[in-house]
Amino acid sequence: MPSPRVLVLRAPGTNCDKETAFAFEQAGATARPVHVRELLANPQLLAEHQVLSIAGGFSYGDDIASGRILGNQLREQLADVLQEFRQADKLVLGICNGFQVLMKTGLLDIDDAEGPQATLAWNDHGRYEARWVRLQVEPGNCVFLQGMDDLEVPIAHAEGKFTVRDQATLDSLAAANRLVLRYNSLSDEGVKTNRPLTLEPQVPFPANPNGASADIAGICDTTGRVLGLMPHPERFLFAHQHPQWTRRGLTGAGAGAKLFENAVAYFK
Repeated sequence: MPSPRVLVLRAPGTNCDKETAFAFEQAGATARPVHVRELLANPQLLAEHQVLSIAGGFSYGDDIASGRILGNQLREQLADVLQEFRQADKLVLGICNGFQVLMKTGLLDIDDAEGPQATLAWNDHGRYEARWVRLQVEPGNCVFLQGMDDLEVPIAHAEGKFTVRDQATLDSLAAANRLVLRYNSLSDEGVKTNRPLTLEPQVPFPANPNGASADIAGICDTTGRVLGLMPHPERFLFAHQHPQWTRRGLTGAGAGAKLFENAVAYFK
């Protein structure tokens, strides 16, 4: 079977498109970075691909809010094409700024009649934060996360605090198995920690680097084929990329590689 084709969307200010394309190619896909202007001029480009990945960075300089301008472009000008893409049993991945964009496109099923049920707000301390974090994975039916229960990858963002409208919304997302990634304790003993599902974070800073409600680092849509996450799996494809790789004796692939491998395996 031919390798799945991945469209890696970029815009002015995006700076992780090449790393994301490389990650998919390492996993066996054929990746093509595409500028949003090219996609707006030729929306049928999407039909030639099986995966849409919105890369991290600072699209349009985050001048209004992170991901808002690119998200609005997609929602206002490509809504029908994007929904057709998702309904065709294809995959969508938004990493960091890409997650912020997805939250504004409707592809994550996060809106209702009253508007957005959740958003990504400024980190609690009001600053850009870059560090390694540990994630508890509860994959449910999320294609990208199958076979994973723990993930250690870096984050790099200023507006990554996942905030929901109310407790009922949080409970609804949890009941649908959509809260697939949660910041976890940095210790080995923290894996699969049972924590109350509340609007307040249960893991303190820096393990939860932004104060996200219920320590949420990523969510999926109702189909499991659309994933948005704040951490950067494309930055941990090889063991030697970890800051403690020699101390821990790490070899081979980095933990982030599995996410891209799962996406490629879905089409085989």
